[in-house]
Amino acid sequence: MTAMTTDALQEADGEQSSSRLIDAKIEELSDWRGEMLARIRTLIKEADPEVIEESKWRGVPVWSHGGIICTGETYKNVVKMTFAKGASLKDPSGLFNASLEGNTRRAIDLREGDRIDEEALKALVRAAVALNTSKKASARSVRSQKPVS
Repeated sequence: MTAMTTDALQEADGEQSSSRLIDAKIEELSDWRGEMLARIRTLIKEADPEVIEESKWRGVPVWSHGGIICTGETYKNVVKMTFAKGASLKDPSGLFNASLEGNTRRAIDLREGDRIDEEALKALVRAAVALNTSKKASARSVRSQKPVS
C-alpha cells in the first residue's frame, strides 16, 4: 500500500470514528436534546454533503468544510449551534439568538419544543461553507501571485 492510500484510509477511519462518537453522544442524551442534535446534524449534512464531522473538546460535535462551520454543544436546557464566523454571515431569517455581542461568533440556542426553520438553517450552513472556502481560495490566489525572489 502506498503512503497516500494509508493516509487516506486513516483519515476516513478518523471521520468514521468521529461520526460514531457523535452517534454515541446523541444516544447517550436520550431526550429532546439528542433528537435536536440529530436533526441539526441531518440538516447540516443535507446542506453540505461534503461536510467533515469531528468530535472535539470533550465530545463536542464539530462540522467543518474549509474551516469550522459550527459546533453542536448540549447543555441542560439548550442545544447551542455556534457558528465560528457567524458575525460575518448574513442572517436574513434571524436565526442567531445568542453570542450576538462578539466580533466573530454567533450562535443559535434551541430549547425543548423549538421548531427549526430548516431551509433558513441550511442556507446559513451553505453561507458558512462559502465564506470558509472563498477565504481559503483567495489566500491561495494571493500566495500564488507573489513574485519569486
